[in-house]
Amino acid sequence: MRQVVLDTETTGLDPKSGHRIIEIGCVELINRKLTGRHYHQYINPERQVDDGAIEVHGITNEYLQDKPVFAQIADDFMAFCEGAELVIHNAPFDVGFIDAELKRLKSPRWQNVVAHCSVLDTLALAREKHPGQKNNLDVLCKRYFVDNSQRDLHGALLDAEILADVYLMMTGGQTDLALAGSDGDDEEEQDGQRQEMEAGGIRRLSADRAPLQVVRASVEELEAHESMLAELEKSAGKHYW
Repeated sequence: MRQVVLDTETTGLDPKSGHRIIEIGCVELINRKLTGRHYHQYINPERQVDDGAIEVHGITNEYLQDKPVFAQIADDFMAFCEGAELVIHNAPFDVGFIDAELKRLKSPRWQNVVAHCSVLDTLALAREKHPGQKNNLDVLCKRYFVDNSQRDLHGALLDAEILADVYLMMTGGQTDLALAGSDGDDEEEQDGQRQEMEAGGIRRLSADRAPLQVVRASVEELEAHESMLAELEKSAGKHYW
C-alpha cells in the first residue's frame, strides 16, 4: 500500500477568499515504511501573504518572489501523489486548497484530489480514538512520544515528517507498554518511565530483523513437568496453577 503524508502552508485560511498555497511537503510510505522519497516545493502565490499566516509559518512575501507558480509545479506534484492514499491532518483544509489550485489550471489532466487519490484524515481518526480531547499535531506528538522539538514554526515538509511518525504510532497499536496496567506502580516510577520514553522516543525494531524463534517443550520435558506437579499435589494436597 502506497501512502503519501502531506502538508501545506498557505497565504491565509480560506481558498474561497483567494488565498493560495505557498509550500507543499510530502513523504512517502509503502506498506507503512518510510521510503526516503519526498516532495517539497515553495510556491509563489501571486498575492500577498497575510501577516497572521507569516506569524505561523515564517514564510515571507520576499522569500516567495522568485519561486515557481503552482501551474509550473502541478504536474510533478500530482504525479508524486497520484494513486496514493493521502494522509493529512485536517484533510478538508489542505484538500480544499489543492482543489482550488487545480481548478485554476483548467487542465483536462487534473480535476480534483479525489479523482486521483484517496484521503485519510488523521484529525478525524484522532478524534475517534481520543474523543473530547485536543488532537492538534503538537498534542499528538506528546501523546505518542514523537519528537517535535524542531517545530518552532510550521513548515510543510517538517510537519509531514512529524505527521508520518504520529500516524504510524497512532495506528500501530499500543505504544506505551511500560505504562500499561501500572496502577500498582508508584507515581515516581511511572514518571521515570515517561521521562525515559520522552527522552529517547519510541525505539522501533528493525523491519529486516530475523524472525523470533519459537521454542516449545519436548515430550520428555512435558512429562517431567506433569510428574513434578503430581509430586507437589501429593505433598501439598492441592495446587493452584
